[in-house]
Amino acid sequence: MSTAAVVHVLSARQRCDLELLLNGAFAPLTGFMDQATWQSVLSQMRLPNGTLWPMPITLEVGEDLTQRLQVGDELRLDREDGTPLASLCVAECYRPDRRQEALLVYGSDDRRHPGVAQILDLPAWNVAGTVQVWEEGALRRAAAVEFPPEYRYPEELRTLAAGRPLLAFQTRNPLHHAHIAITRAAMSELGEEARLLLHPAIGPTKPGDVDAAARMRAYRAVLPQYPEGRVLLAPLPLAMRMAGPREALWHALIRRNHGATHFVVGRAHADAGHPERGSWYSPFAAQELLEEKRDELGITPVLLPEYAYSPQRRAYVPRAQANGERLSDLSGTELRRRLAANEEIPDWFSPPEVVHILRQAYRGADRRGLVVWFTGLSASGKSTLAGMLARRLESKDSRAVTLLDGDVVRRFLSKGLGFSREDRDENIRRIGFVASLVARHGGIALVAAISPYRGARAEARRLVEEAGGLFVEVHVATPLTVCAERDPKGLYARAQRGEIAHFTGVSDPYEEPETPELRLDTSQIVDAEALATLWNYLLTAGVLRSEG
Repeated sequence: MSTAAVVHVLSARQRCDLELLLNGAFAPLTGFMDQATWQSVLSQMRLPNGTLWPMPITLEVGEDLTQRLQVGDELRLDREDGTPLASLCVAECYRPDRRQEALLVYGSDDRRHPGVAQILDLPAWNVAGTVQVWEEGALRRAAAVEFPPEYRYPEELRTLAAGRPLLAFQTRNPLHHAHIAITRAAMSELGEEARLLLHPAIGPTKPGDVDAAARMRAYRAVLPQYPEGRVLLAPLPLAMRMAGPREALWHALIRRNHGATHFVVGRAHADAGHPERGSWYSPFAAQELLEEKRDELGITPVLLPEYAYSPQRRAYVPRAQANGERLSDLSGTELRRRLAANEEIPDWFSPPEVVHILRQAYRGADRRGLVVWFTGLSASGKSTLAGMLARRLESKDSRAVTLLDGDVVRRFLSKGLGFSREDRDENIRRIGFVASLVARHGGIALVAAISPYRGARAEARRLVEEAGGLFVEVHVATPLTVCAERDPKGLYARAQRGEIAHFTGVSDPYEEPETPELRLDTSQIVDAEALATLWNYLLTAGVLRSEG
């Protein structure tokens, strides 16, 4: 195949979507959706021909790339390292309404939902078209590098099923005793010929989830809990959207394409967890939707009740069968708290080998990688605040602190870049990548960079969160007039005389953050007060340990 004229580097989510488009897991889809299909899926949960399909599968790109594309062009789709994976024949470029997508897929435009935040921060354009593998063997070579060795294509699992009942179980979490009890109960209902497909999602999930490698170690550790020869472990490179009922329906269709005959749907399936209500959707809304669509799924939903531990019977039982006895449970929040505090995890909750893996892998919020991103106009006080925070962190926190100042980065990491929008975005992309590496290894990165465009800041957040880090955006919202009066480097004066082109706030725009974690105006408070406000926020958010 000849080299494509235009290249798009896939995000982690897009990489997963491409894999599942090309291997048949997303059948009948053969490419990224055009606008009519996108709209039909949003409004009706169906493709234009009436086929049931609840989730938009789109390729989002920036406006600069769409300006270089025409219908019929070939767009090369590359992995992050520049390896070509596939080509897309461009059928359409369109600008979707991201807020409408959030409202229809998630029933909300509340950015506290991680799926909503992701949609609202996507690039402005979608490119539609069918996809095909770049060259023979390209996809399997990439999978061997990126995915665990147990990964299997749909046709391989269909062959392994060999015509017997195959019960698929999906979770983004490690398996605990409750999961084992649920799946064993479901297998028992299907008879001795039934096999269990443990099919964990290993693509991007919710920020803060245990990383995929640790989840896979936990899955391997619990295999002896099942009857020998009746369980298949195969990770699925699925990027979860945390869309509750719609996502449960989507998960069932994907497992149908892998040859599963039955699919377990439990309480609060694919729910992101609401910060106040506990869950975003009604606990059994997913089960109700799959029951409603049962006749056209092509796979049988297994709708199991909620289970809890009975100390009296020393077993997990359906809550409805408690008969008044006291039941025990441990929430995900409490589990994470105990892991972070190195407190005991009850034997009835999880196998000891799983707890051991989680203790190795889990970091509480005050021990995870952290990126504090200061954005604002030149002379707003970003570097001063970042430097003050660095010194205080060095005296109070055991994590290594890396200060990434925009001016210093331009001298070294981004030397040669100019100040066009494209170059500015590339500069922020580079800073975001370095910050994500710091976060991946449990360190703290403090970034002080103007970073004028929302899209680039959103990409930096995505990189950090995909690396398992926490991202805190601080808008140093000092007014332009105050910044220009300070002008310690004389830059505003030079820009106003026309000596500096593309100067943010004078001849280039600054897109203020819509929902930063914190907004500070250093014209209203002195530096020490601003630092105290920031420090208190980090303590309240659980990002730092209390000094007491």
